[in-house]
Amino acid sequence: MTAPSTAPVPFRVGHGFDIHRFSDDADRRLVLGGVEFEGEPGLVGHSDADAIAHAVIDALLAAAGLGDIGQQFPDTDPSYAGADSIELLRRATAMVADAGWRVGNVDCSVICERPKIAPKRELIHERLSAAVGAPVTVSGRRAEGLGAIGRIEGVACFAVAIVIASEHR
Repeated sequence: MTAPSTAPVPFRVGHGFDIHRFSDDADRRLVLGGVEFEGEPGLVGHSDADAIAHAVIDALLAAAGLGDIGQQFPDTDPSYAGADSIELLRRATAMVADAGWRVGNVDCSVICERPKIAPKRELIHERLSAAVGAPVTVSGRRAEGLGAIGRIEGVACFAVAIVIASEHR
């Protein structure tokens, strides 16, 4: 068996995932991809529970070898209570840059029966792309009535990111 190469690689790929259940708190806002969905129940979470932004953060941190969202922004830290996940995404992107990487792009699949993602997709793309400084795309998927997501108990999101080695790396 040969040892893994220690040669620098020009790019890396990271995968992220997040899931949150819907809240019974009528005052909880639903925020996905930095966009509020008025009239929809919010998600349970320590921060604003933005499952899309959280999956993107996880994908970026994984690609750069920086751990995961729980390590960098733990839900046991009171300073993150109610945090704006787009701001956390900006911070994660800066950490990726500090580690010698730039974001190539990120793609997300959001799985939910509600809300409908399509009417706000372009605004979500704009908010996430602005925070990351690179293209971020999002597509909505339905669970077709299967499992907890199909029973409209919450929202899940998968994200994949590519980061490219910076010249100064």
